[in-house]
Amino acid sequence: MRLHVDRRHARVLELLRERGTVRVADLARELDVSPVTLRRDVETLAAQGRLRRLHGAVVWPGETAELPHSATESVEGAVVGMVVPTTEYYYAEVVRGARAAVEERGARLVVALSRYLPGEDSAQVDRLLAAGADGLLLTPSWERGVPGSGEGLRIAERPVPTVLVERSAPHGHPAAALDRVRSDHAHGAAEAVRHLASLGHRALALAAQESPTSAQLRRGFEAAVEALGLRRAPEPAPVRGPAADEAERFERTFAFLREAVEEHGVSAAILHSDADAIVLVPRLRAHGVRVPEDLSVITYDDEIAALADLPLTAVAPAKRTVGRRAAELLLSRLAAPPGSREPGQHIDVLPELRVRASCGAPVSRAGRSPSA
Repeated sequence: MRLHVDRRHARVLELLRERGTVRVADLARELDVSPVTLRRDVETLAAQGRLRRLHGAVVWPGETAELPHSATESVEGAVVGMVVPTTEYYYAEVVRGARAAVEERGARLVVALSRYLPGEDSAQVDRLLAAGADGLLLTPSWERGVPGSGEGLRIAERPVPTVLVERSAPHGHPAAALDRVRSDHAHGAAEAVRHLASLGHRALALAAQESPTSAQLRRGFEAAVEALGLRRAPEPAPVRGPAADEAERFERTFAFLREAVEEHGVSAAILHSDADAIVLVPRLRAHGVRVPEDLSVITYDDEIAALADLPLTAVAPAKRTVGRRAAELLLSRLAAPPGSREPGQHIDVLPELRVRASCGAPVSRAGRSPSA
């Protein structure tokens, strides 16, 4: 039979008085309660000044000063919970970066997947916390990379340090005050535009599939086009609907790119993602739009761009760095001395432009290569 909260508090203090220092996970096990419940007990007792908190443990108040400083900075044995939509494609590298940072510090990474299912973010977080996670790395399944109306309101209420990974929240949202680490996709798109402009292109197109990345890509693309005095072809309206509409999306994108080149004088395009570009570029070439002679192409993500028949210039987000920096930031929170109040951090990691054959030679001011 589980103890009433008052008796449980008394038992925590009794065990602490006997041992001086006790791990939260051990207390939860001995008292037959979840780590989440025990953390709430610890927070209550700490607020009353009846114990002191360390990372993953509690100590009798009079013994805190006797502990070596390094004891308050250790994260060895900590459990870091990480929720990502998938470990395929983009997030595989993010997870690898986080894992390396966590294991280097003697901690353990536990990964849970949401698969973009409704409500699964919260469900997976609850499971990780119940299993004893000391901190969280979260990539919520927000369709546009930021929370929609009513989304993500509980994230900031979690009882452990939390870092958003490849996501952000608008000012005023409860999650906006959380630490975050993300790729600056807008910067990546702007760098692609700047490179194409340096080759002499004056009319550009962006073809971006709908994803949490696409809003940032459009923002960076549009800002760079305006700043450099370039022209752009208006994007087609996105195709909405189930996965069965993928063929229609490709047809519309293909038609958009042909029209942009043949009727609007576009000589360069940014395509998101690599998989789209590897399908679209051969089709364009088969229908008389030569790449790179008629259309220079830069793709976004650089997962498989270098493996295309015509190696594709690509913007490469530093995915592994994002995972590592997010984990390091979380571990620094876990290692901080009790009561410390370090300011939150919002870290943007800049993508890298990798130039390959699909950009071609510099073009004339008219928007075509001299050989065209």
